[in-house]
Amino acid sequence: MLTISEKEIISRLYFDNPWWETSAIEKRYTDYPRRFYFKSFFNLVKESSINRAVVLMGPRRVGKTVMVFHAIDKLLNEGVDAKNILYLSLETPLYTGLSLEKIVNIFQAEFEHKRDSGLYVIFDEIQYLAEWEVHLKSLVDSYPSYKYIATGSAAAALKLKSRESGAGRFTEFLLPPLTFAEYLSFIKRVDELIIRKGQDTYEARNIAELNKEFINYLNFGGYPEAVFSSLIQEDSSRYIKSDIIDKVLLSDLPSLYGIKDVQELNKLFNTIAYNTGNEITLESLSQSSGVSKNTIKRYIEYLEAAFLIKIVHRVDITSKRFKRATTFKVYLTNPSIRAALFGPVTEEHEAMGSLTETAIFSQWFHSSKIDNLHYARWNKGEVDIVWLDTVTQKPFWCVEVKWTNLPCEDTRKLKGLFEYVKKNHLKETLVTTKTISKESMIDGVSTKFQPSATYTYTLGTNILSGLFTSK
Repeated sequence: MLTISEKEIISRLYFDNPWWETSAIEKRYTDYPRRFYFKSFFNLVKESSINRAVVLMGPRRVGKTVMVFHAIDKLLNEGVDAKNILYLSLETPLYTGLSLEKIVNIFQAEFEHKRDSGLYVIFDEIQYLAEWEVHLKSLVDSYPSYKYIATGSAAAALKLKSRESGAGRFTEFLLPPLTFAEYLSFIKRVDELIIRKGQDTYEARNIAELNKEFINYLNFGGYPEAVFSSLIQEDSSRYIKSDIIDKVLLSDLPSLYGIKDVQELNKLFNTIAYNTGNEITLESLSQSSGVSKNTIKRYIEYLEAAFLIKIVHRVDITSKRFKRATTFKVYLTNPSIRAALFGPVTEEHEAMGSLTETAIFSQWFHSSKIDNLHYARWNKGEVDIVWLDTVTQKPFWCVEVKWTNLPCEDTRKLKGLFEYVKKNHLKETLVTTKTISKESMIDGVSTKFQPSATYTYTLGTNILSGLFTSK
């Protein structure tokens, strides 16, 4: 049987690393704007005082590979020798069966690199290598002067393995889908649509235009590639569903967890996606999807591992969690997924309320504090978002999400919100609207009304600025 020769491997490495001959990355990568996360990521790439590999995690098609190439571009611009940077994608069939160390050894031999050379070694889509964490940890220990960067699409699964086998050797970096703020920046409309009023306060210059872009964001704006392609925008179901969702559901998860009935998993995910932002139960999921409750529990864990969904737990009117929770909310990590599955939405679409809530929650996927978020529901009312202090389990603030101006005109529709605020001794609250901005004192509670699109922009900007406790 024929085997792949070392000459063929070297030829492929030259193909994957054109800067070895041109000293520059390809234009298709430099044309893409940098994610807001780039500076933090690049600081980890350059960090040399601690002997750790960087594991860049995130769902498919959010720009991990592009950000890696932006890092290569910056390294080259800072004077790093082009032949000191190795990139390879482990999706490439030619590398199947090769150990990471074997590839590094070939790279060393080709350019006569020494053990103490200052090399940058990048393994893209590392989850395709069995026991990758063992191999990577061995390289980190064997060649401490080399900097290793690995990327992968199964975020939680990578995280678990990196912590189990790479303790003290891996630094995790999560890259979520685009925030609404990043989306506006990518299309260069921030200055046209947003006014900065203070350190963490923003308003809309033109709320009608901002709402149009907010709906575009819901339909396709979570994926960088879709933002720049009219073809993808016109047929998001083909791109997002076929190239992203189906690969995760039909390939990634089955291979990682040994799932045999992929159609069952696919049916469950469709049910969850359609009900994003709504309260559901295992019983109702089982009935609507035809999947047993025990199987659903496992599948939900897998879907969270693939960074497709996030479970948010319920509290009662006193902010206490339920010991035996039977209801919960499930949010898509990217609202664009729903549009890809069930068609794009307009501003009057019946799903706009739940998708607006999903978009707001999706901004929090960029924060390590996301598990502080809950929703409150009791017999006579509910509140969409409640922030609980981790230590005291007391609420700091709460927000009611609306895609309508009706609560501004009839505050009786906010009865449950004010009941919760008073019960928990909060002095202020926030209600999102469709277009209205104002502040009022209602029933002794300082109440701020803010358009959902403006709030989503503000939230994403503040979270990435480290101001995550701000409403």
